[in-house]
Amino acid sequence: MYNPPTLLKLREATNEHIGANLDPANIVWQGIDIPEAIRYLGEQDAIHHLHAKDLRVYDTNKEVKGLLDTTPYTEEPDRSWLFRSIGYGHDLDFWRDVVSTLRMVGYEGTLSVEHEDSLTSSREGLEKAIDTMHDALFETEPGEAYWVDSNV
Repeated sequence: MYNPPTLLKLREATNEHIGANLDPANIVWQGIDIPEAIRYLGEQDAIHHLHAKDLRVYDTNKEVKGLLDTTPYTEEPDRSWLFRSIGYGHDLDFWRDVVSTLRMVGYEGTLSVEHEDSLTSSREGLEKAIDTMHDALFETEPGEAYWVDSNV
């Protein structure tokens, strides 16, 4: 499985217990729109877990090496992409969209921070991720849509 449709294909061939450990950083480099992937999988209740992990594409290298770049991970300046701490691959608006879309599809599970950012320590990466996710996550349940006339 390498994208949402192939996950659902496996699920159809097996059972509804098969679901995604959705990791945005591992599919964004394919050009997959993360909120759309969340909608697609969420409509089938196929998101079982979410890794809060980010990735940054470096266009200068991508234009020459493509996104299937195999440059050693320790040669950061020469890679087309790097795993980054939350907020250093995509901005706060992206993560707010991810969180909002998860809520729209009814996902109430855990968002696990996964640190693989070679440009900072695991402690600082975790602290930065927590700061970003703190600003992106909702603290309350949705209220009643009082502005909608239920008789219409």
